[in-house]
Amino acid sequence: MKREYKICIRCVMDTTDPHIFFNEQGVCNHCIEYFQNAPKVLKHDKAGQNELFELVDKIKTEGNGKKYDCLIGLSGGVDSTYIAYKVKKLGLRPLAVHFDSGWNSELAVKNIENIVKRLEIDLFTFVCDWKEMQDLQLSYFKAGVINADIPMDHAFLAVLHKIAREKKLKYFISGHNFETEAILPRAWVYNAADRVNLIDIQKKNGSLKLSKYPTESLFTSLYTRFIFRLKQVNLLDFEYYNKEDAMKVIENELDWKYYGGKHYESVFTRFYQGYYLYKRFDVDKRKAHLSTLICSNQITRDQALIELNKPLYPDAELLRQDLEFIPKKLGITRDEFENILNQPVREHTFYKTDLKLRALVERIKGLIRN
Repeated sequence: MKREYKICIRCVMDTTDPHIFFNEQGVCNHCIEYFQNAPKVLKHDKAGQNELFELVDKIKTEGNGKKYDCLIGLSGGVDSTYIAYKVKKLGLRPLAVHFDSGWNSELAVKNIENIVKRLEIDLFTFVCDWKEMQDLQLSYFKAGVINADIPMDHAFLAVLHKIAREKKLKYFISGHNFETEAILPRAWVYNAADRVNLIDIQKKNGSLKLSKYPTESLFTSLYTRFIFRLKQVNLLDFEYYNKEDAMKVIENELDWKYYGGKHYESVFTRFYQGYYLYKRFDVDKRKAHLSTLICSNQITRDQALIELNKPLYPDAELLRQDLEFIPKKLGITRDEFENILNQPVREHTFYKTDLKLRALVERIKGLIRN
């Protein structure tokens, strides 16, 4: 029986999230959880600033004698660009890591060039083996699972962690932040770190064995976190992070250019979020992004509703071009691609996962803490 449509009275999250629920006043669980977690995560007060200064001093001290004292990811998007700017302002010596999946827009490439040149930071770019990436991404479409962005996300983390271990860098300064990214339904994503799931999807749907594509097992990930002790620092949670203000800063200071949407610096991600998710899963990720901005007082609910009435794609001509370009780059015809997109969808758990092992690890961690 199809669920009756309902939308939150405070944000714009609705029953396209199958697990959403509402209180008696009509406020959704996402809003409630946002305001419960905000005081625990955000560090805008004096104590937070003191913690930041102490952390920066610690990173600098532990980096003495090394060429770099931390790592940052650099995609050419707003958050990673602003992080690069802030890290340099704090006097840190970052090594920027970029994962070239073969889908960068020309604008993203130009942005990255400007960033590293103006900030005078070193850049390490990992260029993927295109044949393997092509085959893996096609496998995810054929698999019918919701998170088709995993081939890029998983490989980036694997590369980043490997570089951290090789160069003995203990700090990764992340662009992830609570005030623009806190809300994202679990039903709309899947853990990109699940190597077991990735390998099984490729085995059942692909034609190549992955030999050059970088992966990371759960055990390697645990080693990196608990034995090597790589720490992720969400630097933007130490300030009131306003997306519009950040864009103005990087436009003025770094000659950064806007690319039309969240994570649209990648042609693939633009297509995935702007077309694939909505067509195949009835998911409009803008609802989550905009709802987070409502909760952090960066936009009003009325503004968000106006935004949602606009087309998902920046313009119709760009969509037409991408619908021609994506299949061609994946090595199939437009008709073959459309046939794949019309196949039944599946949960990620249709394939093998490491979920039971992760649950066991969490139980062990709980016993250790107690």
